[in-house]
Amino acid sequence: MQNPQWDPATYLTFAEERGRPFHDLLARVRTTAPRRVVDLGCGPGNLTADLPRRWPTATVEALDSSPEMVEEARALGLAAELGDVREWHPSPDTDVVVANALLQWVPEHRELLRRWTRELPAGATIAFQVPGNQGSPAHVSARQVATTTRWRERLGDALVARADVVSTPTEYGDLLAAAGCAVDAWETTYLQRLTGEDPVLEWLSGTGLRPVRTQLDDAGWREFREDLAPLLREAYPRRADGTTWFPFRRIFVVATTPRG
Repeated sequence: MQNPQWDPATYLTFAEERGRPFHDLLARVRTTAPRRVVDLGCGPGNLTADLPRRWPTATVEALDSSPEMVEEARALGLAAELGDVREWHPSPDTDVVVANALLQWVPEHRELLRRWTRELPAGATIAFQVPGNQGSPAHVSARQVATTTRWRERLGDALVARADVVSTPTEYGDLLAAAGCAVDAWETTYLQRLTGEDPVLEWLSGTGLRPVRTQLDDAGWREFREDLAPLLREAYPRRADGTTWFPFRRIFVVATTPRG
């Protein structure tokens, strides 16, 4: 899995907004006393830290592919490990698997979901959410800039290849139901009220633009952001009170493996 140079400080700029889907996802997990809870793509650990509070008797396992993120998570006292989610296999006592805003980075994640349903114990829960906003003006604008003559040679298909990596709730429901799971799937569009100069650009810089950042030096990164900023200002105009509305669609799935 590609590991786009994650900057925990940039990612945490919108910690409250990014955290809400995580909590909405966990609210639909009905497991009461899991033996082991695994957070795949734990990031800086600020959300993983809620898992021991939710399930105090569980062993909490955390994994991320970014050394910077793992370091931050460990600083919070979490037993975070560096690893690739594609190579992860659940231990026999794993009752809950959480993948929060992770699977969109893994093109083959549908096969991973199928494998996990086979490897997890009966009655285990897989809970994940992914951004479903690749067709939004923010991402369309980013791809538009990335494919201009100025940037195409330097960036290749860094963003274009990600345009359709996420499935619909129905497609995920079909996939997991075919594996015998009970499935709860839905989508929500959050209307984020952002503040600051170019807040949508700052939001994207912490997540969706990371594949661009990995391929550019500091000067190139500044130039790319300068090219993208006016398109985002037009698509997401600043309101009279200085705030900016940013609609953000998320897709959620909670699946329970067959109980035998």
